[in-house]
Amino acid sequence: MGVKLWFSGVDRPILPKSIISSNQAEVKVRLFNSALIREMSSMGGVALLSLTGIVLVTLLVRILGRAAVGRIDNEAVFPFIGFGMLNLLPVLLSLALFLAVFLTMTRLWQDSEMVVWQGAGLGPLAWLSPVLRFALPITLLIAMLSLLVIPWAAQKRSDFERVLSSRDEASVISAGVFAEAGGGKRVFFVESIDTRSGRVRNVFIRSVQSGRDGVIVAQDGHVEVMENGDRFLVLTKGRRYEGSPGAADYRMMEFDRYAVRLDTVTVEKQAQTPRTTSTVDLLRDPSPANLAEWAWRLGYPISALLLAVFAVPASHVNPRAGRSLNVIFALLVYTVYSNLIGLSEAWINQQKLSVVTSMLLVHGSMGVLVIWLYWRRLHGVAGGLG
Repeated sequence: MGVKLWFSGVDRPILPKSIISSNQAEVKVRLFNSALIREMSSMGGVALLSLTGIVLVTLLVRILGRAAVGRIDNEAVFPFIGFGMLNLLPVLLSLALFLAVFLTMTRLWQDSEMVVWQGAGLGPLAWLSPVLRFALPITLLIAMLSLLVIPWAAQKRSDFERVLSSRDEASVISAGVFAEAGGGKRVFFVESIDTRSGRVRNVFIRSVQSGRDGVIVAQDGHVEVMENGDRFLVLTKGRRYEGSPGAADYRMMEFDRYAVRLDTVTVEKQAQTPRTTSTVDLLRDPSPANLAEWAWRLGYPISALLLAVFAVPASHVNPRAGRSLNVIFALLVYTVYSNLIGLSEAWINQQKLSVVTSMLLVHGSMGVLVIWLYWRRLHGVAGGLG
């Protein structure tokens, strides 16, 4: 292999220049790929944690607000947060992937590192290879979430809400909270609850029966279950006021023991909706609503991959246009593209466009934009914008 050089008794092969050049180029590509993937992973992790924190706080505030006014039970707070996070996880992963690629590539341009790699013979298509290696596993995860996990979570949330709605009125009572029951016909308030004995203190109940308002106040109470399974809230040492609003015929009654029947709400099983239908069943029944839901779910992984590829040429910094212009352009494209995916679902559902036409219009247009930006970079047109 090559020519051997005898010097000082050591046999040293001299490699041809073509082999040396090939090895050096391979080392450069490996070094570039590993460095780029490592930085994108770090940037993506930070972006995902930040976005998850923001969404988690928003969901927590919203759901705790509903629990504070008695719209949902306290024990339903964490399940609802979990369902909400599962529903938003594909969006968070897609945005984190886009930010990881875009911010990493932008930093390389701003620090002139990309110029060094260009001088080493690495062009825009060489940058695409590590981006795809980084984006494809995340895209597959997004596809699994959108096509399998989201409909499952939506069905479980629907079942959970139905179970909560079918429980008796005693389950809505919480200490220090005005809780509605019976479609607003009853309002319960208790000052405190003894979890050991199940007794409640300082009870207030407002009810409407036959057009007359009734208000009951009592010092304490407890729940009793009769032999036939009926449940009653038994109150002791209280008063009942009854009358019609605006009239003077109110009656007041004192009692030592008063039983209020607790109704059990029976909720029929809700009909299957496209959001709770599995992806396979959507295709088995290709109605406009089901096809719209299918296109919406499939749009998550497609848009995630296209946005990651789009971030490579869009991150190029044009010194004449300034650094902020490319950032505004990339965020504008991301926002418009995401909104068009949502609009395409409505177009399919309203039968304004077919599934194929809608997906070609939205994702095809984005694909054309990506190809155009790569063509400009390959032909040496400065910047992703101009």
